Amino acid sequence: MGRIFVIELEGRTYKCKFCKTHLALADDLVSRTFHCRRGKAYLFKNTVNIILGASEERVMLSGMHTVADIFCCSCGQIVGWKYESAHEKSQKYKEGKFVLERGRINDGFDAEFYIDAHPMSDTEDV
Repeated sequence: MGRIFVIELEGRTYKCKFCKTHLALADDLVSRTFHCRRGKAYLFKNTVNIILGASEERVMLSGMHTVADIFCCSCGQIVGWKYESAHEKSQKYKEGKFVLERGRINDGFDAEFYIDAHPMSDTEDV
């Protein structure tokens, strides 16, 4: 096996929970309302530092899809899946997009992105 080259993203990122490798930018987030067997999941337009598994037909909560599992390129842990194709017309918007399972990723958001990290109330002294 060859050398692994990892892409370091700048800005607000989502990272692998197991090895902290960057996986996606917050700007590529499409939806936070996805669910999977293991809990909540997020839909992204693009991801990096992944290895794509074999495509397979899978019955999901929203119907039959052709999907491929995605793995972190650094530690090999499964982090989600990619929608290759959707069999139902109403689900076509998912094609080519990636799902990262919430329990397998961390948001790498630093406190510097939050202006009001600890908002003060009117009763607190300044």
